[in-house]
Amino acid sequence: MKRVLKGKNMFRSLPPASLIVVAFLIAIMVGTFFLIMPFAAKQHGSIGFFNALFTATSAVCVTGLVVADTASTWTVFGQTIILILIQIGGLGIMTAASTFSLILGRRMGLKERLTIQESLNEFNLQGVVKLFRYIIIATFTIEGVGALLLATRFIPKFGFFSGLAKSVFHSISAFCNAGFDIMGTTAAPFVSITGFNKDFMVVMTISLLFVIGGLGFVVWKDIISIRRFKDFMLHTKIVIIATVILIVSGTVLLFIFEYGNTMDGMGFFQRLYNSFFHAVTPRTAGFNTLPVSDMLPQSQFLTAILMFIGAAPGSTGGGIKITTFAIVLFAIISYIRSSDEVNMLKRRVSNVVVRKSLAIFFVAISLVFLTTFVLLLSNAGTFKECIFEAVSAFGTVGLSTGITPSLPLAGKIAITVTMFVGRVGPLALALSLTQLGAKKPYSYPEGKIAVG
Repeated sequence: MKRVLKGKNMFRSLPPASLIVVAFLIAIMVGTFFLIMPFAAKQHGSIGFFNALFTATSAVCVTGLVVADTASTWTVFGQTIILILIQIGGLGIMTAASTFSLILGRRMGLKERLTIQESLNEFNLQGVVKLFRYIIIATFTIEGVGALLLATRFIPKFGFFSGLAKSVFHSISAFCNAGFDIMGTTAAPFVSITGFNKDFMVVMTISLLFVIGGLGFVVWKDIISIRRFKDFMLHTKIVIIATVILIVSGTVLLFIFEYGNTMDGMGFFQRLYNSFFHAVTPRTAGFNTLPVSDMLPQSQFLTAILMFIGAAPGSTGGGIKITTFAIVLFAIISYIRSSDEVNMLKRRVSNVVVRKSLAIFFVAISLVFLTTFVLLLSNAGTFKECIFEAVSAFGTVGLSTGITPSLPLAGKIAITVTMFVGRVGPLALALSLTQLGAKKPYSYPEGKIAVG
């Protein structure tokens, strides 16, 4: 009894960011336990610990990289576990846990409110429970509408029960930016939704679910409650403007690059909405309507850049986050202009936030390079394939040039760790850097060092 109480007190004493990391680890291990069961996989016997761990991590971290085709490998039980892990990972571990607390009638204490605030990247503690409830309702409503729209295409093609199941699975997976699909077969695995690349309803429904899920919960609140762009917070304005710029530029460039390649034979309108789809899916969604492995090098490079940037903070997406990228970009511009301040849309950005953004940016690059190096050492693929896989794992995207199923053990472990760090690392890092602005009681003498 004393040990149980001691364990509870230990968890309560953890700071919010550390508690989130621990919660992610627990969710991954629980998911691994269920997926390793013999009845979770269609093949005889267990799929193996590392394959189950890889899949559970990919689901909880809403990545979508898979070592085995989801539809042809996992039973209904296994697919259900994966879907639950996706939903938990998309909402956020602490948000999902708090949902059960509210269902059971428990009131949220200060610690729970602080943890939810941290997981949602909310700026104020006041109103965090109200925002949390709104997120739960909005999430299930949006996923429900997405499932109904997809059902208009999937039910006629696959039958009522199978079509409805596919509609629900892909709506949740798309909104949570997970990238898992259940369209593959034993004869044709890892097809994602390439079979629907000429179906406007399917492509645009899934695309919009990506975008909505990737905006972030704080942005939702601003858009719904304020509605006028000029009155939005700076955070919301930057997210919206940067999102539009990246989507439009990505659509135009992919349209040009892939016009006569993977989109050869399509009509103009089909090329346009498939280009749009592949401009938004690298924002950590992971679905694909075009074969990524057949894309031109310039298209793959552009996709890697978009994967690295990712979605908005507090969203279902990953990457370094679109606001981090914008702050780093403006910080460089400010330095070139010899300005001591970083200003965005007539607002000054705190030096602490700038330092956090720069730290996250360079830690992310270092992690991608390290993962790429490990993949190359394990002979996982060519340099292009390995760095694409590493960026996809860090950005929790799920797009791949096709090397994931054949990854050696060292490669699987490296990608598993990268997916986990990509999902929780920047968040934990941001909190650990909050004391950067605090002044020390002393300072060291200045030293001279040349750079550049």
